Amino acid sequence: MKPFYLPDFCTSRVAFATVLIVELTALVLALAHNGDTLDFWTDLARTSLFLLWIGLAGAGLLCALSSRLKQLDAVQISLTVLVTTTTLIAAISILAFAFGRSSLAYDTGVTELFPARLWPFTLRNMLIGFIVTTLALRYFYVMDQWRRNVDLQARARVHALQARIRPHFLFNSMNTIASLTRSDPARAEAAVQDLSDLFRANLSEKRDTLTLSQEIEVARTYQRIEQLRLGERLNVAWAVDSLPAGALVPGLLLQPLLENAIYHGIEPQPQGGTVHVSGELSGGLITLIVRNPVTEHGNPREGNKLALANIRERLALMYGERALVKAGRFGDEYIVTLRFPHIESRERLTV
Repeated sequence: MKPFYLPDFCTSRVAFATVLIVELTALVLALAHNGDTLDFWTDLARTSLFLLWIGLAGAGLLCALSSRLKQLDAVQISLTVLVTTTTLIAAISILAFAFGRSSLAYDTGVTELFPARLWPFTLRNMLIGFIVTTLALRYFYVMDQWRRNVDLQARARVHALQARIRPHFLFNSMNTIASLTRSDPARAEAAVQDLSDLFRANLSEKRDTLTLSQEIEVARTYQRIEQLRLGERLNVAWAVDSLPAGALVPGLLLQPLLENAIYHGIEPQPQGGTVHVSGELSGGLITLIVRNPVTEHGNPREGNKLALANIRERLALMYGERALVKAGRFGDEYIVTLRFPHIESRERLTV
């Protein structure tokens, strides 16, 4: 599909923005007409009504043409929108002038609200509409390019995170598997399968998004591999049964947090500890919490915060301002909290 930089004019959000922009434009034009014979409020009402017809009719027309516009390139989209909106403005201007000369306008005494000459009125409106539409198209294009750059940067960070498999984890896993090949071949075979599944999930470029149940399974696979090495020192308490399995989430959302919790909170402690992974759905929002103990022996391991920064950026990209990431030490625990909207995989995501 070709790049499409226009907003979705079929949504209520864009319709509301159109009305708001129209009213602000009408206010500016009314303030500029301070020498007009009409009083300010009459001029504002007249201008608002006229611009609302243009704005809402234009939004409806672009909504109807959206499927065809998506088949065009950026230049063709811009030319089509300019021609369409300019023609629409000309048509509405001519209709407004005709109504001002109708018997109904004379009978109601509102002829003074309408222009005296057709073509100066129409050409002026077309010129203003052309300029405003050009500026709007330029704004939409720049914002679309900015969003695409943010998306590319986020994807690059995802791939960097996917490729960043800690060497110590890989080497320790291979050593654990090697030690099991003679003492417990069945467990060694299961560990190899888990390691293969984990690498496939981490390195796949086709899993930018997946369901919450799939992401939890990836994290559980990682836990099983680390369990072979750490044994009874590692405990993970899962409390995620109430979460919606089909919720759509970015890939590599939970597994990196579990990895950090084990690496920074469990592994440095001789007695080990418990990582708590919990979640709930409330008010249309999913909350995930990962808690691990903070080491009290020796120097705590300092992380590079890549995983947290990556998760924060991808949640913001997917859910906008509705997503929340909080992390920090609270007492003797380090707690990471993720909160984002509940959106099923079958639904269309709009931010």
